[in-house]
Amino acid sequence: MIDKGKKNLLGIYIDAVDYETVVTKIIRAAQEQRSLAVSALAVHGVMTGILDPIHAARLNTLDLVVPDGQPVRWALNLLHGTNLPDRVYGPTLMLKVCAQAAMEGLPIYLYGSTSDILLRLADNLRNQFPRLQIAGLQPSRFRQITLTEKEEIIQTIATSGARILFVGLGCPRQEVWVYEHRGLLPMPMLAVGAAFAFHAGVVAQAPPQLQKMGLEWFYRLVREPKRLWRRYLKLNPLYLWLVGLQLMGLRRFHPTEITPPDQNALRYG
Repeated sequence: MIDKGKKNLLGIYIDAVDYETVVTKIIRAAQEQRSLAVSALAVHGVMTGILDPIHAARLNTLDLVVPDGQPVRWALNLLHGTNLPDRVYGPTLMLKVCAQAAMEGLPIYLYGSTSDILLRLADNLRNQFPRLQIAGLQPSRFRQITLTEKEEIIQTIATSGARILFVGLGCPRQEVWVYEHRGLLPMPMLAVGAAFAFHAGVVAQAPPQLQKMGLEWFYRLVREPKRLWRRYLKLNPLYLWLVGLQLMGLRRFHPTEITPPDQNALRYG
């Protein structure tokens, strides 16, 4: 197990951990029926915090923020000497948690995305992990929700029997959701983004070799250029530039001291 604590990457605290450590923490929280806010951040996720100090403050209050992307892992190794041998990729983390949850008899809940994707995802997970218990599915409403609706969602999940909650709303909405609900649900909540679409079989993942080379972004850009070109062609170079400044000591990035908005201030469902 590797757990070298939280490290400052451009003012965002990233946990220098491996899969085994993260899965162990999640399963333990599920067994203890304890809230645990978890997110897996690639470059885009880190940059959402860099460009929005309020969101950076949210990210820095989460219990675990793991290095989803290879460039995030590389930066931790360069800046802090963490020597992480691998990233903690959200879609892979989801499968590892599901495998352990099936063994431990811990029901999961799937929140976010669309009804069609959730049904496909649930079927695929049951086929892969026959002992896995899925306590409920709830699609996103793709809009701001009322406080009453938020309370209804919380009640539905809390009374479902679920011990682990996967949230697939896309970055950064899923991190906002997990931040807003930390402490309100007695279970670990994992913001896993594209994992829902990947494991539902509706979006293809990059080949393993491209993933190892840190070129998953390029694969996704080629497949969805109109939707993703701004994200990757603007944010990736900026990320590399800022990491270079931090590495050379030309700029210090202090975690924001801005107080995040109240948990009821933003309600995305």
